[in-house]
Amino acid sequence: MTSGRRPLIADSSLALLAKGYTWLPDRRRRTTAPLVRTRLMGQPAVALHGPEAVRFFYDERHVERRSALPGPVLSTLFGHGAVHTLDGADHRVRKELFLSLLTGAEAVAGLVDRVAAAWDEAVESWSGRRVVLFDESSRVLTRGVCQWAGIVVEDVGPLARDLVAMVDGFATPGPRHWRARRARARCETWLGRLVEDVRTGTATAPAGSVLEGVVRHRDADGRLLDPHTAAVELLNVIRPTVAVCWFVTYAGHALRLRPDLRDRLTGDDPAHAVAFSHELRRFYPFAPFVGGRAVTDLEWRGEPIPAGTLVLLDLYGQNHDPALWARPYAFEPRRFLERPPEGDELIPQGGGDRTTGHRCPGEDVTIALLRALVPRLARLEYEVPDQDLRIPLNRMPTRVRSGFVMDAVRSPAPARAATPAAS
Repeated sequence: MTSGRRPLIADSSLALLAKGYTWLPDRRRRTTAPLVRTRLMGQPAVALHGPEAVRFFYDERHVERRSALPGPVLSTLFGHGAVHTLDGADHRVRKELFLSLLTGAEAVAGLVDRVAAAWDEAVESWSGRRVVLFDESSRVLTRGVCQWAGIVVEDVGPLARDLVAMVDGFATPGPRHWRARRARARCETWLGRLVEDVRTGTATAPAGSVLEGVVRHRDADGRLLDPHTAAVELLNVIRPTVAVCWFVTYAGHALRLRPDLRDRLTGDDPAHAVAFSHELRRFYPFAPFVGGRAVTDLEWRGEPIPAGTLVLLDLYGQNHDPALWARPYAFEPRRFLERPPEGDELIPQGGGDRTTGHRCPGEDVTIALLRALVPRLARLEYEVPDQDLRIPLNRMPTRVRSGFVMDAVRSPAPARAATPAAS
């Protein structure tokens, strides 16, 4: 006799840690159901996939994010009290702050100009020596975004390491995670004091800067952000910008694999630079999935999802789905020249509507920064010494193991074309 209940599902937490990015796509391939049922940290969970699932997931009538973000993620990546933890009107009002800072053409251009100038200055110091692209680009991005945000930093090296640590340690137990927590605590303390100093007049926030915008922002209740929350949101502008160093390093990796793509990048072909940037974000692993919680009893393609269930959206799997992408495990920027990406198809940084929903407001910033930096990288002359260029998919977030080492870097004279990197 059967009770009508579903059989108990084994917890997949250890399998997720062991398999990383491939865990959810592998589970999806092994089921004929329209969703994956599992358990994580003892909680029932379902995983969805595909453009229609993106729209379903980001509908606030279906899924809310506030209660789904684990404490360890808030203590490392996003920060407690961050915009990511809000829903409804509270989220929309706080999100308007980020949209005003990160999506206007003038604002994006200002940030790109600062970062590009920091890159061009840094390249002079790389000349003739060995550099690690991941480390150098993280410092370039830190310098540029802090100057643009109106935050004075004398030595960007320690801050760049802390910002990288917050991203590098959010999805793993052990030393990387505790490094990330310590990094966030240091940065929140520093920026919280800066917010207080601006409000008391002992420090100045440049007019129109990110610092001024966050310090003066009022939430849906009409109140100023407390210093801690203001510090959290300042980091939620700075930290994702510095995380673009992952993609800059992946660009070095891609050009190593496909040196034939260099010529169009070094020429005046902005469409190819954008297509290359889209393909970087699709092909290389960044976020494995995002999660929320079912607001009420739901149904997805005939399958029930009880209220309170953890709902996952498979990002990595969707970005490598052969039903959406021809030859998904080939690096082919041309695909985006032939057809621009649909918003609910390409989701390396999440999906949904960036104005009303939880889609990352910094997505345009990421693309604009890559459009500026990738051609600059392609124009450099350098050799690639023997190193470990593997990208382990069981590490989250993963990265090129060596950081991509470049030898004897030279910046070509502006008047002549760059020669391809030695292979």
